[in-house]
Amino acid sequence: MGTCQKILAATLLVGILQATTVASIPTQAGTSNTIRANAGDIVDTGYAKYLGNRSFPNTVAYLGLAYAEPPLGDRRFRAPLPLNETRVREETGGGVVDATEYPNFCVQGPIGGTDMGGAGTEDCLKINVYAPVGAARGDDLPVLVYIHGGGYVFGNPANWPFDHWIHQSPNVVIASVYYRLDSFGFLSHPQFRDGVVGDNNAGFLDQVEALKWVQRNIAAFGGDPEKVTINGESAGGGSVLFHMVAHEEPGLFSGAIAQSVDRAPTPLPEQQEPLFEFYANATGCGEGSLEDKMACLREASISTLARAQEAARTFNNPYHGFGPIVDGKVIVDTPTISILKGDFADVPLIVGSTSNESLVGGTDLGAVMKATFPQLDDQDIAEFEEAYPLSDFTSASDQVSTATGESLLRCARESLGSLFTRSFTYRYNQPNPTQSGTAVQHAAENWMMFKGINTGVNGTGEFTPMTPVETAFAEELIAYWLSFVRSENPNTFKLERSPVWIDYTGDKERIVLQQDPGNRTTVSGSFVENEPAKERDRCAFVQSKAKEEQN
Repeated sequence: MGTCQKILAATLLVGILQATTVASIPTQAGTSNTIRANAGDIVDTGYAKYLGNRSFPNTVAYLGLAYAEPPLGDRRFRAPLPLNETRVREETGGGVVDATEYPNFCVQGPIGGTDMGGAGTEDCLKINVYAPVGAARGDDLPVLVYIHGGGYVFGNPANWPFDHWIHQSPNVVIASVYYRLDSFGFLSHPQFRDGVVGDNNAGFLDQVEALKWVQRNIAAFGGDPEKVTINGESAGGGSVLFHMVAHEEPGLFSGAIAQSVDRAPTPLPEQQEPLFEFYANATGCGEGSLEDKMACLREASISTLARAQEAARTFNNPYHGFGPIVDGKVIVDTPTISILKGDFADVPLIVGSTSNESLVGGTDLGAVMKATFPQLDDQDIAEFEEAYPLSDFTSASDQVSTATGESLLRCARESLGSLFTRSFTYRYNQPNPTQSGTAVQHAAENWMMFKGINTGVNGTGEFTPMTPVETAFAEELIAYWLSFVRSENPNTFKLERSPVWIDYTGDKERIVLQQDPGNRTTVSGSFVENEPAKERDRCAFVQSKAKEEQN
């Protein structure tokens, strides 16, 4: 449905609502579920009026609001332009825009296997806003801005809904960001530094522009732009880390929650240039000057670019993935080095990981570490083998999983927890019940926090029913998270049954988050533990290798 059609449909609906008060609206095209929308569920940002979903009696979801100009045509591979509010005001003409359905997501990259990616749209710079019913300008509710994970390759915010978070705690406003992914968001080249033919880190700059939109507009939804916590998991957690070290406009956020921080290498554009050339050749755009190649790439179809970025997965080069780089402008150094130099936003922080997560397998520690972190040399590998002796593990695969897992994900907990003035750390210890085995794998907490979601290929996701015990544990997690958003402390508004979460910067204690082993809904299974000394020593070693690992 086009914008004008959506405005007309929403305006007609408002007329009906004024006469009948309540109407049923499909939640998504092709589904049988309905929500109830009231005439009062309209927010006026000053440049547009948006009609949202009454998804719970106390919750409204405003879905697919543009926060930047569409990155189409010559804007492909460039930094986003701020939303032209004058254009939007003229196009809407004072009518009400229907914001009751999730928008089309950003073009997806391949997850793996036979998945080729390619679903989605480039006109995707949108944001979903979830607010309490009746929230209005002047309420000054604290704000959570969520940045989804997916390796900077895939992800659809519709798979991480927040209606039930507001329903549980109708005293916050939550925004969830769509940003360009894979080659569409992170194509890079050394000559992009001057911004003439392209921009490095376009997908990350999308996130920055979304945070600026929040500063300008969240008050219309009842939010307080001076009290914004950014949150993300995996690549979303990595994005949170990048925002904390980025040279971006100050004051965009005042707190951070970083889950399973993706700490893959952050290369220089020169190290990504071979990938650019491979990609250009794979699209048939490999001839001529850089300007010629970029002009060709901007004319290429989405499917052509999707096939090229899928082929890049098997590119025989140490740097074969599209993601954030050290661009010298906004991201001026690798994150850990920036923090060690004191060049970061030292805001209150929650940071943690799951118990067993790792993204890389194998049995040859040296070979796997070298493939994962290309700048490690033979001396570095020897030191890793000394820090991770096989005798400390049940098998060679356990050794590799732990070593790569700590460098890529887990050690952000100890490293950031130690370097920030105020931090709370956690170990998430509840397996995803739809996965086999007892290991608590990467993203296990997403299943619990987002109504039993498992993400699939090309923006899809499958929700599975949760038991009362699982639902009770999810409520415990959400309470901790939103307590931190409201007060910079996870304990202030925690559930009564939940244990006190000790500040890590004191005795190096962390909370273990898990449901009650006795399968009771009224008892918490979470507890506080001392950080294991051996793990702390290994993570201190990993931090000493931050330059070589480029994380």
